[in-house]
Amino acid sequence: MNRSEPAALDQRYLQLLPPAEPVQLLDDDGVLHENPDFPIDDLGPDDLRNLYRYMVVSRRIDKQAISLQRQGQLGVYASLLGQEAAQVGGAYALEDRDWMFPSFREMGAAIVRGLEPGQLLHQWRGTWLSGHNPYDSNFALMSIPIGTQAIHGAGYAIAAAFDGEDIVVMTYFGDGATSEGDPHEAMNFAAVYDAPCIFFVQNNQYAISTPLSEQTRAPTIAHKGIGYGIPGYRVDGNDVLATYAVTRRAVQRARAGEGPSLIEAVTYRMEAHTTSDDPTRYRTPEEMDEWQRRDPIARFGAYLSAEGLMDDELKDRIDADVETLASGIREEIYEAPHGDPMELFEHVYVDPPAEFADQRALLTRELDAGTNGTEG
Repeated sequence: MNRSEPAALDQRYLQLLPPAEPVQLLDDDGVLHENPDFPIDDLGPDDLRNLYRYMVVSRRIDKQAISLQRQGQLGVYASLLGQEAAQVGGAYALEDRDWMFPSFREMGAAIVRGLEPGQLLHQWRGTWLSGHNPYDSNFALMSIPIGTQAIHGAGYAIAAAFDGEDIVVMTYFGDGATSEGDPHEAMNFAAVYDAPCIFFVQNNQYAISTPLSEQTRAPTIAHKGIGYGIPGYRVDGNDVLATYAVTRRAVQRARAGEGPSLIEAVTYRMEAHTTSDDPTRYRTPEEMDEWQRRDPIARFGAYLSAEGLMDDELKDRIDADVETLASGIREEIYEAPHGDPMELFEHVYVDPPAEFADQRALLTRELDAGTNGTEG
């Protein structure tokens, strides 16, 4: 054996490891600390204002969606509150020709891509196959099963490379999905084929109620990339500029034929996992307060104001535009038809089992009772 081989291997592995601390360009007070390894010199004033607006829109639509669910207009909803910078910064680094394969929480990324927010809310209403055509926006349907979209994204990236298409694929999943098998298979195959794929993990600290410390013994999620021979990047997910810069680095690698990357955006889900969850059973007020001080929109807004890129008039105009947008979405969802609840039982079994028939009969009785008002 060549004695230089172990050293060469060690050096290769070291190059794949993430930095000890997440990449951060804006500190918690919104002060910029430039990093020559992750420049943002391609972002002009209009880009910076766009990033802010996208985050504000994301937050307002998120709030509207929760209200609609509480009013019975949506069946359930998964909030992105607190994760706006991770989604907006990462998505902004992609070109329109690139593809996104989202999980169920990527409203912010969809807004950057240009989708009408109301289109996505139809999926939470329980209508057929969401409300948008993926080929119109290169934004796949939101995936409810945990982590399955990672395989879809990796497969699409591998196929695109075979076809000689100049596109990058970004697939999103959360920290909880890294405990599932599908993302691991996806990262392994994408690495083997040097696929132009980015695995973007939003580490919001909890897989529903299970904290990250109980999901893995790896030092960080980004460290897992070394197991597949792909570089891992760890970034402050509440810093929109750092998230943009790190993702752009991964995009450049992918376009250059250097293969996939794993990005861990360290952030925090300020709301419940979904509207069916009660986070007060597993999180403390002190923990919430700590992350509230790292609010991504307040931080970036402070930076823009300090740089003279946003004044009160512009901020008020953005807020007014967003309120108009939210009002339109509210009307759209209220006016949208409800589906037939009995469709739950269609296209499932050729020969339904007895329990299935019982469930169908039970729902029929409950719907009739609700219509007639004669039973509880």
